Amino acid sequence: MSLIECFKVNRNGFHPFMISDGWQVAQLNYSEEQHINNINKVDVHYQTDEVFILLEGNAVLIAAVFDGDNPIFEIELMKKNTTYNIPKNRWHNIAMEKGSKVLIVEKSNTHLADFEYKHLSSNSLSELKTKVEQIMNS
Repeated sequence: MSLIECFKVNRNGFHPFMISDGWQVAQLNYSEEQHINNINKVDVHYQTDEVFILLEGNAVLIAAVFDGDNPIFEIELMKKNTTYNIPKNRWHNIAMEKGSKVLIVEKSNTHLADFEYKHLSSNSLSELKTKVEQIMNS
């Protein structure tokens, strides 16, 4: 009998691996869709905050508010062993370099129902890409 549960996620993409009463832990490992050249949208959760912790690599947390159809971005180069929170009702995404891994904690089953996507215009994508590349190269 084992008293301690152990989890390890090696596959690319988003993987909730521990879903408990009211909360879940997931891991987001680099996938092509998280590369800054492939990000084309932001998402929002209405029922939960979302906590991010960088485990490996380089990642930029992206938050946005909208003035009409125009996003106003705030970006943060993530540091290892630092906890970041995106409050509920805040648009967000994460840009990652190959080999990056991020731990995520949020309300249980958020990935099944509590999300909405907003696609970004080509001008907004260009602005976002420039900002992310500047912060990653600084």
